Amino acid sequence: MEAHGEDLRVECGDAKLAEHVKHNYRRARLSARIKALAKFADLVTHSPAAVRKQDVDNLRKFGLSDRDILDAVEVIAYFNYINRVADALGIDSEPEMRTVRKRKRK
Repeated sequence: MEAHGEDLRVECGDAKLAEHVKHNYRRARLSARIKALAKFADLVTHSPAAVRKQDVDNLRKFGLSDRDILDAVEVIAYFNYINRVADALGIDSEPEMRTVRKRKRK
């Protein structure tokens, strides 16, 4: 998660926003479109069998095409998969972030 938070900080250029997203995307200053995507990602991550047509239709209301939605689901599923593999095998999936973590602790 540290690496993703750092990537977001660099991409958006706003350390406070990145920190808010990392801790609670629901309360972060995000566009309605990005919040809808984050909510969908949360649903796919924690309750994939609970995804309904209205969840997908909601993304379409924010201008996402079927291709955009497919891409989102594939990325969400891939990250969930790879994180579970790393966790199950005890792999430190972010060794490059050790220095970032050490700096934050100081």
